[in-house]
Amino acid sequence: MSEKVLMKGNEAIAEAAIRAGCRHYFGYPITPQTELAAYMAKRMPRIGGVFLQAESEISAINMVYGVASTGKRVMTSSSSPGISLKQEGISYIAGADLPALIVNVERGGPGLGGIQPSQADYFQATKGGGHGDYHLIVLTPASVQEMADLTALAFDLADQYRMPAMLLADGTIGQMMEPVELPAESGCTVEKPWALTGTGMKRPHNIVNSLYLVPEELEKTNFERFERYRKIEETEVRYESFMTEDADVAVVAFGIAARVSKNAVLAARKEGIKAGLIRPITVWPFPKQPIAALADRVKGFVSVELSMGQMIEDVKLACSCKKPVSLCNRAGGMIPTPEAVLAAIREMNGGN
Repeated sequence: MSEKVLMKGNEAIAEAAIRAGCRHYFGYPITPQTELAAYMAKRMPRIGGVFLQAESEISAINMVYGVASTGKRVMTSSSSPGISLKQEGISYIAGADLPALIVNVERGGPGLGGIQPSQADYFQATKGGGHGDYHLIVLTPASVQEMADLTALAFDLADQYRMPAMLLADGTIGQMMEPVELPAESGCTVEKPWALTGTGMKRPHNIVNSLYLVPEELEKTNFERFERYRKIEETEVRYESFMTEDADVAVVAFGIAARVSKNAVLAARKEGIKAGLIRPITVWPFPKQPIAALADRVKGFVSVELSMGQMIEDVKLACSCKKPVSLCNRAGGMIPTPEAVLAAIREMNGGN
């Protein structure tokens, strides 16, 4: 077994990206993800990679677009306001069917908000924050170990399905330090005949583009892209199920909220309340099926979030409104306590 090292979540993402074969990073410093950029600034020159602090977030995402078109593994990172600035470029990358990794270590909002942790970018990440019809594969780590593991997975999924992926982490996971076993060195094994690598006059020129002026061509492309999305929803859903086998109340939470909720579930069990937890690891694709299955037998669901309530809409859709869904939340950079989640579990259980 590999030796574990103590790392911040942001640093674990950076090192895992390097080990996954990423040699191009373009970004801009913003709290609470600046350590990621700083790590890349130190490491990339030493391994023959490219680190570039762009003049703006808009420039950074368009640099990602350029490198992604060559088939190289490339990433950017930012926090909530910076990700907003990148949205046009993200839409272009999705529209050109290019693989890339975007990391969002979330802070409170809207606007400049604050620098404390948040999960209020859920809608932006899962519903397509830019213009047009598209999705990102969105992975949500709940530990420093998952910051590393899901970074490697995000690169693999982006290459496999030829689309951008996002690592959506709250600021707490980015800033906390935990032991982490770093992934082995790897790289892309997917053939990329579409990439702009030069032809040597041996093949027709490739064109990477998101512009379709003929309506029928754009419609055909969108239908084909959404067929790929359908396959992803069938095969790439990831979640953790904790004590749900006999649960009467199901908690749904991701990231730091899931860690708090797990403690609340254990406390509820000590009181004789059969509580369980569904932790989405992918929030797109969302784990609809396990939630739908639970809806046939639980009393209700509690959605625990660091926002004013965004994921709760997907929970309600997944259970087809068969059972009540309540919200246990804090906003502005605050984190719900296990006691608050336990109180919400008690209430959903009928006040017992």
